[in-house]
Amino acid sequence: MTALLATSGLTAFYGDFQALFGVDLAVEEGEAVAIIGANGAGKSTLLRTICGLLPAPSDRIRYRGAAIGSLSPADIVSRGIALVPEGRKLFPSLSVEENLLMGQQSGRKGPWNLDHVYTLFPILKERRRQASTSLSGGQQQMAAIGRALMTNPELLLCDEISLGLAPIVIRDVYGALPGIRAGGTSLVVVEQDINRALALADRVYCLQEGRVTLEAKPASLTREQIKLAYFGV
Repeated sequence: MTALLATSGLTAFYGDFQALFGVDLAVEEGEAVAIIGANGAGKSTLLRTICGLLPAPSDRIRYRGAAIGSLSPADIVSRGIALVPEGRKLFPSLSVEENLLMGQQSGRKGPWNLDHVYTLFPILKERRRQASTSLSGGQQQMAAIGRALMTNPELLLCDEISLGLAPIVIRDVYGALPGIRAGGTSLVVVEQDINRALALADRVYCLQEGRVTLEAKPASLTREQIKLAYFGV
């Protein structure tokens, strides 16, 4: 059976600096995969490379069996992969609703529209005419997720969506993910909170200095295994 997404021997560079070293990763259809690791481990770089924001050899990234490593970010979105970027990256000059509507530019058909996003995050409907910069951090994160969902993705990549948020807000943001997944969207979540990552995921990968040091189902892992993979000690 062909994986929904697979990387094979994936490398990535920032100029002369190599950030990923032969990363093998797979995401099955309907699966939730968590990627953990310390700061600088390569987690965000991995997502950015999958999304075409960093160059990669064409055959090192495959989506539904097709090589996509050389495609542009827009082409990758049109295939059904969407990124919720670290830091949210909303357009400050646009309203909340205008930010959400930017997700429709991909032209993909599917269940996600404004009404569906507003049902998932009712506060966004209340604030839809406001500038995105007027939202709280948690509300901005909801808007970033909503914008990605408006592309009608089959695979949603979430980069540090709990970063800088209060625990009660994190709970609300993460509370939306099961409903997204139940609608048929597979998930890859980069997360530094190990407990939250393990609770969400069917499988977890750990990166250390750009290399995969662990791949397993959460239930099979011990804290010692995670510590060794995370820190190498």
